Amino acid sequence: MHPDVHLQLHSIRAAELQREAAEVALRPRRAPIRTQLGLVLVELGLWLMKPPARRQARIA
Repeated sequence: MHPDVHLQLHSIRAAELQREAAEVALRPRRAPIRTQLGLVLVELGLWLMKPPARRQARIA
């Protein structure tokens, strides 16, 4: 392959990769699924540990 053609192809590919990297950088990051699941389990555990709400006794 001619060196000029090789450099041109390399430049095109480098520009594509830079555009892809810029798009990925703009996306909001999400926590890994393991972290999300752990937080949900903690919330569930805290909810289960709450004492039941006190109710007023009914007088018949």
